[in-house]
Amino acid sequence: MVVWERPEPPSRPALAPLSREAIVRAAIALADADGLDAVSLRKVAGVLDAGPMRLYGYIATKEELLDLMVDAIYAEIRPSGTGWREVLRSLAESTRQAVHRHEWFADLIGGRPQLGPNALARGEAVAAGLGAVQVDDVMPVVGAVDSYVIGAVRREIGERRAERASGMDQRAWQRAFGPYLTRTFATGRFPALATVVHDAAHLDADETFRIGLDFLLDGIGVHLSR
Repeated sequence: MVVWERPEPPSRPALAPLSREAIVRAAIALADADGLDAVSLRKVAGVLDAGPMRLYGYIATKEELLDLMVDAIYAEIRPSGTGWREVLRSLAESTRQAVHRHEWFADLIGGRPQLGPNALARGEAVAAGLGAVQVDDVMPVVGAVDSYVIGAVRREIGERRAERASGMDQRAWQRAFGPYLTRTFATGRFPALATVVHDAAHLDADETFRIGLDFLLDGIGVHLSR
């Protein structure tokens, strides 16, 4: 059949454009919806309507993808303020807010320092904001705040996950276990704990975080004033 008579082959769709930024955005969307277990290069490729092998031209391993995801979230953490206390409070609160937007982030912060461009920009903003603090105190002070925040948000996220797994919110959990605590405290074996549970103010997560952070910042202030 001559060329003029030969039918043209079916048209093939153009390959979807790719970039590391697009890959990371898709991975974050998967993690936000269904947790880190939902993230794989194959699933990300499916979201982007691309073959998995195409992604390897941009990202070599899942570990690299997780590093890029973490660094993308660091772009949301931009401490600000005047003076060391405002900067550290802003650091703590903005980190907590980022974790509550991206629950999976609580599983990946901590450990070795993050060296991506957004993490370094966050570190630069904090170090610059602590300009009056002695250089030898900068890393210990920031480390103390980071440790407090990481511990606090992991507890909060753990409670949120437990609620989802059990189907009981905090009030339902208290109703379920309240009678047990009443019987246990009635034995007189835990008088100090019973007093705290019965008489102390019951704070919500926001208040607990703020007061704990105030305790830490007050201690840092004492150290810096020496």
